[in-house]
Amino acid sequence: MVHVPTRAELRAHLVTSRIAGEVETPRDNNLRNYRLLAERHPHYLLGLDPAPSWTFEEVLAVMAKRCGVSPDPDYIEGIDTIDPDRTLERLDALGARLAVAARRQERVISATGHPSSLLALHLPVAQALAARGCTLLTPAAGFTYETTVRRAPAYRQIRYVSGVAMVADRGELKHTHSPRPMQEMLAALDEPPDLVVADHGFTGAAAQAGVDAVGYADSNDPALFVGEAEGTVAVTVPLDDGVLPHLYAPVTAYLLARIQ
Repeated sequence: MVHVPTRAELRAHLVTSRIAGEVETPRDNNLRNYRLLAERHPHYLLGLDPAPSWTFEEVLAVMAKRCGVSPDPDYIEGIDTIDPDRTLERLDALGARLAVAARRQERVISATGHPSSLLALHLPVAQALAARGCTLLTPAAGFTYETTVRRAPAYRQIRYVSGVAMVADRGELKHTHSPRPMQEMLAALDEPPDLVVADHGFTGAAAQAGVDAVGYADSNDPALFVGEAEGTVAVTVPLDDGVLPHLYAPVTAYLLARIQ
């Protein structure tokens, strides 16, 4: 039987595993990405179209409030943080939304741009929703498109593993922040899903299309937090998105207990 952690136990695990608390993402990388979002660099918008008035200082302030990074603009190097209490708060909000989806037996898309880590979170949640009567949609399965990776042409294909969408290159699952896959997935549907549970560009593109979208985001990916602040993204859970997959197991157990 899987142990469901108490809130206090999960908070302690978040900090010891570095899913929250002092995380691996360095401060200079965080600040760089906040500037690029303020400059509206497409790669850092994750499919969203935030108001053009966002400044670097405003993005930093939102990230301090909603993610828990240092609010000090003069702190430019070293370790940065994700507030574990904010992670818990948004996990509770996510769990509540998943419970609604299960109760209503909604039509759901699950997707991740981080298959080497966050797939460990998405798979059991998607399977739990399906077990409760939700329909896991798999639009545009096999759709292939051309993109650019490190200035070289590359091909990506939308693939599903047990109902969770990812992108692949010749069978190898790949990391992506691109909104393109979700845009193609939504275009392939006759009507939009009730809910998208995802991360990065999958969440951003769905939210921008008006779909109820929730997701996970690291401290160096400010777009979903900005989208949440604007009311476009329903829930953004702050966490380190690159730790070893098994470390997310207590987070998963905590969420699954809220779906039952």
